[in-house]
Amino acid sequence: MKALTVFEDAQSAAATVLRAALAGRPEAFAADVTVGTKVPASRAPETRFRHVMVRKDADLPHPSMGNARVTLRVTVWHEDDDQAHDLAMLCQGLLLVHSGPVIRGVRPGTGPLPAEDDVSGAPLSTFTVLANIRPRLA
Repeated sequence: MKALTVFEDAQSAAATVLRAALAGRPEAFAADVTVGTKVPASRAPETRFRHVMVRKDADLPHPSMGNARVTLRVTVWHEDDDQAHDLAMLCQGLLLVHSGPVIRGVRPGTGPLPAEDDVSGAPLSTFTVLANIRPRLA
């Protein structure tokens, strides 16, 4: 009989990694940043927010249940273009050096690329990473 393996939620795991890693960072652009898996609750044009959103873009096929590979998209909102880019670069770096119980390794994908929020007009920056996910026996 084959062992039953499952994979944890990579999106949630990456958000947890970034939330913990950003807490207490010395960079001014990393202060008061929220991290989650959803778009910020308020994106009114007059609202200034610093938010990092992690979403799973794709599951990439893998021939065994010994590994799962996913594409994670990270979107960073900030007060100006430079700070959005700097925070995105920091988040990308924090993910690239991470190895833990869910995410075993990360490689760069695309970006960071500058953009503008379609609702608030706030500056944002987005990037992707390719994450290898550890299996768990169920």
